[in-house]
Amino acid sequence: MTGQDIAAIVREGIDALNRQDYEGFGAMIADDVVWHMIGMPDPVRGKAAMTEGLGGGSSDFTITAELHDVTSSDDHVVALVRAHATRGDRGLDYNTAEIFHVKDGLITERWAFSDDTAAIVAFFS
Repeated sequence: MTGQDIAAIVREGIDALNRQDYEGFGAMIADDVVWHMIGMPDPVRGKAAMTEGLGGGSSDFTITAELHDVTSSDDHVVALVRAHATRGDRGLDYNTAEIFHVKDGLITERWAFSDDTAAIVAFFS
């Protein structure tokens, strides 16, 4: 796959999450994915654990992402994102750099870095 191909996978994945299409998003994730969360010391391992953490639409929060830019090689994609999270009557806007490793057409690992990790940790705790 080319860099453009894997960038398209990440773009489609972000679009699926924005639509809360967790099944469609899950189809883009490797079963043994390693998902590094902002502010968490240990990554989430495996698609089942990762999708459970997203809540499959049943969590008490929602996150939407506005994709600012994407760059890619044949193995990695970096997406610059403006995110908006809601939880009850509270909201949080923040910027992230999302780094994805893609192999055989599936996302196998993801790292995320934010402009305000402390605010994100406080919001989701």
